Amino acid sequence: MSETRFDVVGIGNAIVDVLAHANDQFINENNLIKGTMSLVDEETAQSVYGKMGPGIECSGGSAANTIAALASLGSKGAFIGKVRDDQLGEVFRHDITALGITFETEAARNGASTARCMIHVTPDAQRTMQTFLGACVDLGPDDIDEEIITAAAVTYLEGYLWDPDHAKQAFRKAAKAAEQAGRQVALSLSDPFCVDRHRDDFLDLVKNHVNVVFANEEEVMSLYQVENFDEALQLVRADCDIAALTRSEKGSVIVRGDEVHIVDAEPADPVVDTTGAGDAYAAGFLHGLTTGKPLDVCARLGGIAAAEVISHVGARPDASLKELAEKKLL
Repeated sequence: MSETRFDVVGIGNAIVDVLAHANDQFINENNLIKGTMSLVDEETAQSVYGKMGPGIECSGGSAANTIAALASLGSKGAFIGKVRDDQLGEVFRHDITALGITFETEAARNGASTARCMIHVTPDAQRTMQTFLGACVDLGPDDIDEEIITAAAVTYLEGYLWDPDHAKQAFRKAAKAAEQAGRQVALSLSDPFCVDRHRDDFLDLVKNHVNVVFANEEEVMSLYQVENFDEALQLVRADCDIAALTRSEKGSVIVRGDEVHIVDAEPADPVVDTTGAGDAYAAGFLHGLTTGKPLDVCARLGGIAAAEVISHVGARPDASLKELAEKKLL
C-alpha cells in the first residue's frame, strides 16, 4: 500500500454558494419545495439571482464543505472538482487552498461558467437550494488523479456528482482506484430527490463499492422505498460496512454489523441556518474514523461539527472545530 498523504480526498461539485434570507412566500412564488435541492439552467440561475435579497457569496459544494470542515478539525485533505477559468473559479480555488487543502484539478478554459448554488434560508432555518452545475458537468475521468486517490485513507464521494454522465465515470474510476489500493470509500446520498433519480445505481454502490454511507433519515428511507426509519436501518446495515444516519435534532444512529450506536445531537442555540449540517457531520465522523476513534466518538465529532455550522449563516465553520472538539470531548 502506498504512503498515506491525505486523511480524506473529496470528489464533488465545485460550487460558489450565494446565501440569502427568504420567506415562505418567496419559496411558494418560485414553485420550490422547501428543504430540497433542484437543478436549474444558467438562464434560471441568473433570473433567481436577480430576485434574491442581499446575500453572502462563499465557496461551497457538498464534498468541498466536508473537506473544509475536516481541515478545521486538523485533518489533511484534498479535493477534486471542476471550475472554469473565470472569477468565481478563482474565488473557489483561493478559498479552498487557503485552508491548506490540496486542489490541483485543472480549470476548464471554455464551456459553462463556474457553478453556483442559490440558497434561500427561511426563518425556520431550512435551506432550499437551486443549483446551476455549470463547469461541474465537465468533470471527467481524466480529472481523477489516481496518485491522490491511492494516497488518501478515505475517498469521499457526494451523491450529487452522480447526475452528469462524465462525472459518473470519474466517480467510478476513483472508487475503483481506492478499492484496488485497499483504501476506504465513503458516499453521501446527498438528497432524497437525488436518491430517487439514481436509486438502483446507489444501491449497487452501497452493496458493492462503498465502506461508509452517510444519509439522513429521508434519504435512507428513499433508498429502500420504505416509510419506517427502523426498517431502513435494518436494510442498510446488511448492505455496507458502516452506515452513519443523521436524524436532525434526534441526533444520529451508527450501525456496523451487530453494533448500533445511538448518539444525541449536540446542542445548538440558536439554529440559524442548516446549510452544510450534513457535510459538517460527515467531516467530524471521518476525522474520528481516520484517527482511530470508536464509532460513538466519531458520531459525537460529527454532531459537534454540525452544531457549529448551523449556529450561523454559511456552510463552513466560523470557529476552530479542532478547539471545539477538544473542549467538548474532555
